[in-house]
Amino acid sequence: MMNMKIVAIVQARVNSTRLPGKVLLPLLSKSLLTRMVERVKRSKLLHQVIVATSTASDDDPIERECIQNGFSFFRGDLLDLLDRHYRAACESDADIVLKIPSDCPLIDPSIIDQVILFYLENAHRYDYVSNLHPATFPDGNDVELMTFPALEKCWLEATRPMEREHTTPYIWEQTDKFRIGNVSWQTGLDYSMSHRWTIDYREDYELIKEIFEILYKVNPEFTLEDILDLLKSRPELKEINRHYVGVNWYRNHLNELTTISAEQTRQLIE
Repeated sequence: MMNMKIVAIVQARVNSTRLPGKVLLPLLSKSLLTRMVERVKRSKLLHQVIVATSTASDDDPIERECIQNGFSFFRGDLLDLLDRHYRAACESDADIVLKIPSDCPLIDPSIIDQVILFYLENAHRYDYVSNLHPATFPDGNDVELMTFPALEKCWLEATRPMEREHTTPYIWEQTDKFRIGNVSWQTGLDYSMSHRWTIDYREDYELIKEIFEILYKVNPEFTLEDILDLLKSRPELKEINRHYVGVNWYRNHLNELTTISAEQTRQLIE
């Protein structure tokens, strides 16, 4: 098991529908993407982190950002994220692949390692392990791990647009084909629908920017617990993006997903 190459793939593009250019917005003189990759790379169990962007010219700035910071990168299909992940995994000779979206700049690397360690300790039992089914960590700490054979099987068999765009639904929806594991927050709490640290809207960015600027100056390697302590002492910060708490991409696909219920998302009221 120790000889397996474990690779995290951070998917990123410039033309986000709700907040265009969000991955290149500034966080303390660097881009949001760079700050996030810095955090992911603090994982003790990852062998490589790859930024996977598209071949569209709009995403040329992401390539330049990666080159400037010495990050590994891959460019693939704009809309078929499953294909992009698969080809990036092939190019890197990954045995284990982690899918981490680029809209999680506050992700705690220790959570990444929890998911990896859980898999390593139970490798004979699972093809896919995440902390999302069901989710318990604050939104914005998303980690999905899959074996390369599972990713390849998904790549070969998934046909629906939703499955290709979101990469992994074919895996975690097919419990008869894949062995699924989950890592829950060890506290026993569930903050997945009450704490939103992901970025889709301007208010999300404003909250993340505030948190980052306050905590980074004290400790550049601030943790999930540090964020929770800050929000407890400064409850007004949570008001910044309260309108979007509990809102996630599941809400647009409830009629296509069999393992996700309406209680796991909230409809956005404009």
